[in-house]
Amino acid sequence: MAGKAAGKWLTALGAALAVGAFFWLGGPRYFNLETLKTSRDGLQALYATHPASMLAGYFALYVAAAALNLPGAAVLTLAGSAVFGFWSGLASVSFASSVGATLACALSRYLLRDWVRGRFGAVLDKVDRGLASEGAWYLASLRLVPVIPFFLINLVMGLTRMPLGKFYLVSQLGMLPGTIVFVNAGTELGRIDRVGDILSPGVLGSLALLALFPVLAKWALRRFRRVKDVPPA
Repeated sequence: MAGKAAGKWLTALGAALAVGAFFWLGGPRYFNLETLKTSRDGLQALYATHPASMLAGYFALYVAAAALNLPGAAVLTLAGSAVFGFWSGLASVSFASSVGATLACALSRYLLRDWVRGRFGAVLDKVDRGLASEGAWYLASLRLVPVIPFFLINLVMGLTRMPLGKFYLVSQLGMLPGTIVFVNAGTELGRIDRVGDILSPGVLGSLALLALFPVLAKWALRRFRRVKDVPPA
């Protein structure tokens, strides 16, 4: 027990130091739209001469930012396609964001779940029972609506018993439509004045309708099973 507690404290300290270093070194100053616009040509030149290194470095940076819930994920997403092009940017962002989200979920689970379960165990048991059969559908719906902060979803899911493999797969698929919207916007970086311009009411409405698909699919499957189980007259 002592070793486990020490491991948690060291992990929490390491995460806190990493987040603190990000702000101390002025990270938010670099993770903004204006900086991306002014540095895009230089980054594209570096990518032209060192494509593998640039992609690997970008992937690692995105995973770390997502895992630690650092600000600037939207700008990082735009940077992927602004520098690498649509398809390379889409592949990099899609996998890096899913890996980072899964690490954030695992970090929340490792550091917080025992503490939260010790105080709200009965509530979490009910949540776990519901997620055992419906979790993938609910998570997919949440991922499809960018109104709910993804870091909050990662944090809450880390408190549950949802397998990390399932969390990763659902996140990979569920975040893809929103990722496509942002990555496509990154290819037209010069036309974007602020990140909020990307999520217009029409885009948000489309994603919200898309988020209903997992719920409707689950309902349709239930109806089909009921009809199938009805004995013939």
